[in-house]
Amino acid sequence: MMKVRKAVIPAAGHGTRFLPVTKAVPKEMLAIIDAPALQYIAQEAADSGIEDILVVINRKKESIRDYFTKDDLACDAERTLNALLEKVRFSFVYQEDATGTAKAVELARDFTGEEPFAVMYGDDVIVNRGGAPCLAQLIEAYNGTGKSIVGVQERPPEEAAKYAVVKKGKTQGRLTELCDLIEKPQPQDMPSTLSSLGRYILTPGIYSAIERAPSFRGEKYLTHAVAELAKTEGAYAYEFEGRRYDLGDKFGFLQANVELGLDRFGKKAAEYIKAVAAGLEE
Repeated sequence: MMKVRKAVIPAAGHGTRFLPVTKAVPKEMLAIIDAPALQYIAQEAADSGIEDILVVINRKKESIRDYFTKDDLACDAERTLNALLEKVRFSFVYQEDATGTAKAVELARDFTGEEPFAVMYGDDVIVNRGGAPCLAQLIEAYNGTGKSIVGVQERPPEEAAKYAVVKKGKTQGRLTELCDLIEKPQPQDMPSTLSSLGRYILTPGIYSAIERAPSFRGEKYLTHAVAELAKTEGAYAYEFEGRRYDLGDKFGFLQANVELGLDRFGKKAAEYIKAVAAGLEE
């Protein structure tokens, strides 16, 4: 079985929920403390053994390409970025039209060839403090099954309705047979609350599945293609360990900065937050 050594990061969306700042700054480049979200995602990939990353961008996101270019600045933060750039090769491809996540992944066909590969959404930062990175967990699940893997976690029904949820087959530990993926289901149509959260390991069969997948309002969703793939090759959902931050949502972005700020600044940040909270209670 071939090693998973490549990752694709779709990052060509327009970031409309963060307007007006995303008129000038791609949402994937909005900073969590002092590094853009995309750097956290790329670091997760590198820490999981990924050697090559393809970022799917649009023509207004050249700043992403500029950022992931090594230079000689010597500050600690820059050294961290340069260490990442020494560990992983970055390349870029343009998605000219907003035709969906499946079409973004389809642009990676030449990049991935006949190898299995990871997909990591550009607005999902996942941190597993003290444990294996999310992507490393999914790669291990792939190595054990040889099947495509969807990273999932349980969510409350009202939150699960915002994602694609799994129609379950047999479950063994954290691994569940994936019979279908239902995109943004209505409450009466929700087969479970096991929700897809922006991490995948995919076989090359995904490309023919994308061709078969239905279009919805002119777009093709990767979840629909994975559901097609499950019918022919089989696929699994893996309930990963870790804290996921939804950076496509303003409150999720706030949570990431607060919690990762606590990790960075420790007691100083904790005392500040306690003081602010105490002031709100007065």
